[in-house]
Amino acid sequence: MESKKGERFPGKNTVYRFLNHSGYAWRLFLLSLSGETIARMEPLTSSNRERAFIFDDSMFERNRSKAVEMLARFKDHATGAFYKGFRILKMGWSDGHSFVPIDVGLLSSAKSGITGMTGGIDKRSHGYKRRQEAFRSAPHVISAMLDRALQAGISASYALMDNWFTHAPLIQEVLRRGLHVIGMVKNDNKCYLMNGQRLSLRELYAAAPRVEGKNRNILRLIQTDLAPGIPVVIVFVRRHRSKKNAEWLAILSTDLALTAQEIIRIYWMRWDIEVFFKCAKSLLLLQKEFQGRSYDLLVSHTTIVFSRYILLAWQHRQSTDARSFGGLVYLLCDEVGTLDWTLALQQPGRFSP
Repeated sequence: MESKKGERFPGKNTVYRFLNHSGYAWRLFLLSLSGETIARMEPLTSSNRERAFIFDDSMFERNRSKAVEMLARFKDHATGAFYKGFRILKMGWSDGHSFVPIDVGLLSSAKSGITGMTGGIDKRSHGYKRRQEAFRSAPHVISAMLDRALQAGISASYALMDNWFTHAPLIQEVLRRGLHVIGMVKNDNKCYLMNGQRLSLRELYAAAPRVEGKNRNILRLIQTDLAPGIPVVIVFVRRHRSKKNAEWLAILSTDLALTAQEIIRIYWMRWDIEVFFKCAKSLLLLQKEFQGRSYDLLVSHTTIVFSRYILLAWQHRQSTDARSFGGLVYLLCDEVGTLDWTLALQQPGRFSP
């Protein structure tokens, strides 16, 4: 709108009509774009390198809004305060070098909803299906996201998640789809089976043997079963490196062949989704670029921001990975090879003592 070429572009009202339309398949667009980008990145990645799907949820705040469609009230578990808005559920793919967002869902709440769904929407449209999904539980949405990603041909070996999702029902759903789970575990009364006894996480820590080695931040390691009978390995690590008496953290893995160091190294990839969301909010104007009341606009705006990040991730991969130069290295080798040994020895002063 501020550009000198603005007269050639569609008007503001046209853009908002496009964003508010409920018939566009924004999810299919994002999945197609991310799938094509990942397909171009995988030849640059070693076959021995781990690939993972990463899940996370964050706040999508609209505290100053009153009439936004499907607005709800949620609790921020980090601060304990309540906010108005949505719960944004994100799914991404990472190989430890590049992160690509694959899917997104804006979740509302039927119990704590402030405004309802707008009437008159075609029930066959993509917008209506996204609205129905917004009232489903996060584990149900994550399972659907996994199915869509696998059907699109995107492959991974692990599913990484925070302690809000590392529960037995969701772990079973992920294992059923052929992936292992690595995630943080809450220090609660979740039951683990050990020698026929049901133990809490704190009791399991007391029963776990200490890990010998140079890394003093890895405290203990134990193999046990989650209450439904899922075999897992749990690694206990120090919360603060400088405070030896500080509380520990527990990381769960369903891949029993991994060592403690490998479990921590793979789980470290989950931080990529935190960096991505911080970049989307601070630099790519998520929640700030468009102001609208319809749920369709929120979905389309979020998808556009995620698409920008995909393009930036691909550009960054091309500029930092030497293998993305393609045949440039071979062309340089051919150019050097044109100077044969006979010609080189005839050059005066080249090889004089």
